[in-house]
Amino acid sequence: MGTALVTGATAGIGLAFARELAVRGHDLVLVARTMPRLEEVAAELRSAHGVGVEVLVADLSFDVETRLVAQRLADSTRPVDLLVNNAGFGLGHGFLDGDLADEERALDVMVRAVMVLSHAAARAMRERGHGAIINVSSVSGFVVMSSYSAVKSFVTVFTEALANELRGTGVTATALCPGFTRTEFHDRAAMDMSRLPGPLWLDADRLVRDCLADVARGRVLSVPGPAYKATMALLKVTPRPLVRRVSGAIGAGRRTR
Repeated sequence: MGTALVTGATAGIGLAFARELAVRGHDLVLVARTMPRLEEVAAELRSAHGVGVEVLVADLSFDVETRLVAQRLADSTRPVDLLVNNAGFGLGHGFLDGDLADEERALDVMVRAVMVLSHAAARAMRERGHGAIINVSSVSGFVVMSSYSAVKSFVTVFTEALANELRGTGVTATALCPGFTRTEFHDRAAMDMSRLPGPLWLDADRLVRDCLADVARGRVLSVPGPAYKATMALLKVTPRPLVRRVSGAIGAGRRTR
């Protein structure tokens, strides 16, 4: 089944990807910041599914560590057939209310690292004539919720541009654009999600399966869940001033508890 490399692989959507890919028989390269948790997840997947699992400790906010992951992706003797750029985090405050260093770290992890790793993977895959890249973006990239929306907007458009370059090579690029998903993501960012209606929450395992089905179909954008598919259709025809006003009201309600 080949080898998949997943960043941010020990929690949330990244862990759901790792588990689903192991179920499907993929060997794995798991990337995260802490070795104990990496080893725990690797042992779980090896035991449950009999797949090979490598671990790479890397903090993608540091360029030198990102480059080490890129070297692994470029290694032709151990080819990676699927890259899942998932690592990321939210900020539970507005752009002007937080530390600029946090904003810069967000750019490093969710913009620079996505570019560096996509570049390494796409070149290696193009040379072999097959492969797939999934960049985890967000529906928030189509609205206006502080700098996180800007970051995810970049990821989506970058992935679309990459997909254009890769057309006809046997390699695909897909931007996964989920909405609110039941993981620890919002708790880590100290966001108050208590008022969000139940139907708007996505299940991470289902989201991953739907995304992999879209990748198999060659889709460039993967938007899981009927509510968010409808939201995307509505956003296409909604005037931007209205998008800004509604986004601002929602964003204010989600910030620090």
